[in-house]
Amino acid sequence: MAAAASVTGRVTWAPPPMRSPGLGRRLSLPGPRPEAVTALVNPSLSDHGNGLGRGARGRGGSEGSLVADRGGGAAAAAVAVALAPALSAMQRGGSERELAAGREAAAAERGRVDAGAAGEPERTAREEQAKAPASAPAQPRAAEEGDARDLPRPLPALPGSSPQPAPARGLWPHGKPRSKGRSCKRSSGRGLDEFPPLRPVTVDSSKARTSLDALKISIRQLKWKEFPLGRRLPCDIYWHGVSFHDNDIFSGQVNKFPGMTEMVRKITLSRAVRIMQNLFPEEYSFYPRSWILPDEFQLFAAQVRMVKDGDPSWKPTFIVKPDGGCQGDGIYLIKDPSDIRLTGTLQRRPAVVQEYICKPLLIDKLKFDIRLYVLLKSLDPLEIYIAKDGLSRFCTEPYQEPTPKNLHHIFMHLTNYSLNIHSRNFVHSDSTSTGSKRTFSSILCRLSSKGVDIKKVWSDIISLVIKTVIALTPELKVFYQSDIPAGRPGPTCFQILGFDILLMKNLKPILLEVNANPSMRIEHEQELSPGVFEYVPSLVDEEVKVAVIRDTLRLMDPLKKKRENQSQPRENPLAGKEGPSDSGLAIASGGALSPEAHLPSICLKQVFPKYAQQFNYLRLVDRMANLFIRFLGIKGTTKLGPTGFRTFIRNCKLSSSSLSMAAVDILYIDITRRWNSMTLDQRDSGMCLQAFIEAFFYLAQRKFKMLPLHEQVASLIDLCEYHLSLLDEKRLVYGRSGRSGAQEASGASQEASPAAPPAGGQLPPCTGKLSHSKQALS
Repeated sequence: MAAAASVTGRVTWAPPPMRSPGLGRRLSLPGPRPEAVTALVNPSLSDHGNGLGRGARGRGGSEGSLVADRGGGAAAAAVAVALAPALSAMQRGGSERELAAGREAAAAERGRVDAGAAGEPERTAREEQAKAPASAPAQPRAAEEGDARDLPRPLPALPGSSPQPAPARGLWPHGKPRSKGRSCKRSSGRGLDEFPPLRPVTVDSSKARTSLDALKISIRQLKWKEFPLGRRLPCDIYWHGVSFHDNDIFSGQVNKFPGMTEMVRKITLSRAVRIMQNLFPEEYSFYPRSWILPDEFQLFAAQVRMVKDGDPSWKPTFIVKPDGGCQGDGIYLIKDPSDIRLTGTLQRRPAVVQEYICKPLLIDKLKFDIRLYVLLKSLDPLEIYIAKDGLSRFCTEPYQEPTPKNLHHIFMHLTNYSLNIHSRNFVHSDSTSTGSKRTFSSILCRLSSKGVDIKKVWSDIISLVIKTVIALTPELKVFYQSDIPAGRPGPTCFQILGFDILLMKNLKPILLEVNANPSMRIEHEQELSPGVFEYVPSLVDEEVKVAVIRDTLRLMDPLKKKRENQSQPRENPLAGKEGPSDSGLAIASGGALSPEAHLPSICLKQVFPKYAQQFNYLRLVDRMANLFIRFLGIKGTTKLGPTGFRTFIRNCKLSSSSLSMAAVDILYIDITRRWNSMTLDQRDSGMCLQAFIEAFFYLAQRKFKMLPLHEQVASLIDLCEYHLSLLDEKRLVYGRSGRSGAQEASGASQEASPAAPPAGGQLPPCTGKLSHSKQALS
């Protein structure tokens, strides 16, 4: 028999039911009439719906005993507490009004508890038994999806009840406020609680589209939590299938950069690389010479005619690629500028024409290209990773150098997978070294067996990737500050890019294009009958793509630092004592079982800033973009107005007797008008970044003559940064003097004759020489 406090304050005796582990108090109703009621209270129970998951599993009890069971146990407990006044009234023979009030309170409590019934799975009985004898109260867990948004409310007071004489063992006395924080003092038997398990990383995959299957496998391998239909609460990572704007998010991480889709289009990429070719022609020779159609058609025809006149034996081949094309759509080969299809489509769909690589490296007499996956982890500071393996996609007809007779053989000249899969010669294979799609590592092994220096090939490819990203980042910064202005809340970004690279016969890598949304499908189409297709798993795709997505998530893990801190070895205060808690603490504190112990090594290799010293001299346009962003003036815009351009000239002291401000205005109008006529986006008026770069080149050539272009530009950038640093330091000194002057004035105002401030607010004389500020440009 056990003593229990009734709702009337009297101590009664009731048969001891079997205790349900993890519950604080039990509800006992022995006999036909309730002789004793003990409030069943779960310390973790609150208005949060997921708190119901902490109820224990009922294991039975004595006859006539009501014990809260799984799922509805906590709800029944709360209802029972609300029914306590009515039961007390029944025991005293109370009035009908008291009984009605008790029923209303029970209904209200049932509705309140059921409001957030969705939540996490329950804790196991073993976990609850471990926590039952603890002296500290259970800590309410963090809110999860489905939680009620109301704050926890205390359970209703029992009318007419006196203070409880003594709480049950291991419980807080009824009415005593619970501690808001976890107790600092811990018993020696709770070593495992020193390292509570971290919550899983949450991933919103509702916009993943074609990469969904590979993403699901990656999340499952990492043991993270996926939300395939989105989530009302913020997630840690958002995985978009197309662009940054697939979803409106204000926190967390998203796998797309704003403006990346526009930056890697054929025309924009060609213009960005052309700027770098003007500055560093040797370093950027990996990109074929390009012309933009229809704007540069006359220039293209004139240059081809001039070269042919100088060398009649030259018989070039050119490839025409639509600006917005993908998967080989609209690509064709020509031998002469007159073969370009000028009528109709070119006016509505601009294109790029490039020199065709006539001598590619062949394997099994077939032309192939390489799809490498590159992770742009951060824009500022710049962080680049390259996957250690990629895909090699083969043509399905033996290669021959282009002639007027075979120009239209797309299965011979174009390596696009989406085209060759429709060839009857396409070979699906589960082997990584055979078939029409293989791993890049298998190609390297084959080349290595023939004596090729694989390290040199990889070094050239890494250099190509870094130089290409350096060419893209300046305008990406402009797009980034437009969508996520500094000082406003917003997500951090990362992105997986697909680099299509062709190896020439001499093993020199050539950049074909960059894909902002590389295909992450891990299955392929197979034609069962004419016009009937089914999707069949592709082991080659799964091996490469799942590893890229999984290890990208590992690198972007927002809880990685906390997890590493948990796994760091700590001093064990229980050393020398034996017991089950010792081994558990050793595992937790020693980090013997890492959360990623079951995963292979990361397949992504950092190449920047690892090799930053070798490539930082190429980042001149990046420094120009910083100047451009500084003078934009209005947050959220991507074009520089005339006032901003004049302020740039004035603050950098670039005007002179030979370059008046009137000439500056004319320069702005001419360049801006020409660039606006070439761009399709006419929503904003002003000078775009590429127009600003052209104007900057013009100013550099005027100011620093008799120097190579890249030295002229570097000298002008140094000059601008120097003058702006002086201006920043003057403003800093002015701010400090203003504050000190205000303090002196407030002190002097208490005297009889206050001193007057400097007339006109002029700066006090500065005795120290102004040093060059290393502060980053704002």
